[in-house]
Amino acid sequence: METLSNLESFVRSAESASFSAAARRLALTPAAVSRNVAQLERNLGVRLFQRSTRGLTLTEAGERFLQAVSGGLDSIQGAIAEVTAKAGQPAGVLKLNAAHRFGTDFLLPMMPAFVQRYPAVVPDWHFDNRQVDLIRDGFDAAVGGGFDLPPGVVARELSRLHIVAVATPQFMRGRTAPARPADLIEHEGVVMRSVFSGRVVRRMFRNDAGETQAGEQRAVMTVNDPDALVRGVLMHMGIGLMAMPHVMHHLETGELVRVLPGWHEEAGAISLYFTSQKLMPAKTRAFVDFVTEQFRLQNLAQRFLAS
Repeated sequence: METLSNLESFVRSAESASFSAAARRLALTPAAVSRNVAQLERNLGVRLFQRSTRGLTLTEAGERFLQAVSGGLDSIQGAIAEVTAKAGQPAGVLKLNAAHRFGTDFLLPMMPAFVQRYPAVVPDWHFDNRQVDLIRDGFDAAVGGGFDLPPGVVARELSRLHIVAVATPQFMRGRTAPARPADLIEHEGVVMRSVFSGRVVRRMFRNDAGETQAGEQRAVMTVNDPDALVRGVLMHMGIGLMAMPHVMHHLETGELVRVLPGWHEEAGAISLYFTSQKLMPAKTRAFVDFVTEQFRLQNLAQRFLAS
C-alpha cells in the first residue's frame, strides 16, 4: 500500500512539472519530494517522470497513473483539510500578488480591517505588473486579470474590466471631442506598449448598440507602464485608453473626463486566483472571502464598469 505522502508528492510534482514547486506547496524539501517519488516508482516498478534540467515530463505510464489517482487524492485531502480547518484559526504568512497601482489603490486600503479581523495572519504583498505563476512562485493568492489556469489553480471573478478613453478637461478645451473611436487618430494620444510583446496595444471598442470599432491613436508619447500612462494623460499630453480601476478616482474628482462616453473595450475580468479550493488553507480562505466581501460592500464591481 502506497503512503499518502508518496502519492501527494507525485501528483503535485506532475501538476507543476517541478519537485521544487511541489515542495513549496507541501512544505517539504525538494529532496524529500524527489525521494517520495523515487520510492513510488520503485514500488510500482515503472518510471513515472522523465527528468531533465528543464524540469519534469510525465511518461506514458505516469500520465495514466496521474489520471487514475489524482481525483481520489483530492477527495482524501479535501476530507482532511475540512476536519483540520474547523479546528484551527487562520494564521501564518500569506504571500499575495497584485499589479502595483490596482493593489495600492484598492487592496492595501482593505488590509487594516483584514489584519484586525485575523491578527495571526501576516499579509506578504508582492506588487508586479507581470503575471506570476502561483504554484511555481509559491503564492497563496493573486488578484488580477488574464492569468493562466494550470491544474490546481482556480479563479473567482470579482468584476469585469473595461477600457475607456480619458483626457484632462484642459486638454479637451477648444478641441472637438471625437464622436467615434476612429476619430481618436485626429488627436494626440498617450499610447500603451505591451510589456509582453513590445507592441503598441490595439483597442477594439463597442457601444451599447453592439457596434464595434477600432480605436487607433496618434502617439505623442508611448509608455509600457499603466502608471506612466495615467501620469502622461494627467500632464495634458493627450488622450489615453485605460482600465477603469486606473482612472476611477481621477474621474470622480474631475481631474479626468471621459472621451467617447458611449464606448468601451471589454477586457475580461478581474479575479482572485488561488490553489485548489478543496485544500485551501484557512488563511487563504479568509483572504478570499474577505476581499470578495469588500468588493460587494464597496460596490467596486459596478464602479469599475464604463457605464
